[in-house]
Amino acid sequence: MSQPASPLPDRGPTGRRTAKGSLSSTAAKRVERPAPLRQVVYEALAELIINRTLEPGQHLVEADLAEYLGVSRQPVREALQRLQSEGWVDLRPAQGAFVHLPTDEEADQLLSVRSVLETHSAKLAAGNATPADVGRLRELQEAGLKALADEDTEGLVAANAALHAFITELSGNKVLAELIGLVDRRVRWYYTPIARPRGQDAWHEHEELIQAISAQDTDTAEKIMAKHTERTRQAYHERPEAPRS
Repeated sequence: MSQPASPLPDRGPTGRRTAKGSLSSTAAKRVERPAPLRQVVYEALAELIINRTLEPGQHLVEADLAEYLGVSRQPVREALQRLQSEGWVDLRPAQGAFVHLPTDEEADQLLSVRSVLETHSAKLAAGNATPADVGRLRELQEAGLKALADEDTEGLVAANAALHAFITELSGNKVLAELIGLVDRRVRWYYTPIARPRGQDAWHEHEELIQAISAQDTDTAEKIMAKHTERTRQAYHERPEAPRS
């Protein structure tokens, strides 16, 4: 008579958490299937990485991920290959798949590009915003302040992304919006560990920015966004888990 399989470990041989360890602490998220399954699984895994349910450096076991998402291993394997091609996952020979562990140089390059793009976006937004647009910005600001008061990291990251996305929309520049969209997911990834430590200052800077946009003061809006994005970049490098020289 065969013996039942032993439970998969929460940590791998190196001591790092495996996908099993992270996912066992959260409710399973069975994927819905209106889109092609490989795309749905890709999006689900990307989001788990971005919100750090799956942490940088973490071992990704196909069977664990498939069970969590309620799918077979094949779409998981395809999604991991795509995530590897986009730099989210590292595939190591004889070891398997791991969430990419970004270097500070990688983060610095991306956050610097984001600063250039969003600074110009804020300037354009200040020249275009209507009173109704400013009202929407204030609604997004309130959502962020609520998440801050609730100590809701995921809510803070979402509110921050929504506010910045709306400012980009107000810029009226489709090329700029497309370029910002290319870096948006990685900005969320880097922002997650600093969302709460940076929270009070970040949302105060958002308030200053909204005031400048409301006044249609393009130069001030540009300067505030430049300061805001630079402080976010600095905060990432000063986070507790950052490498020390």
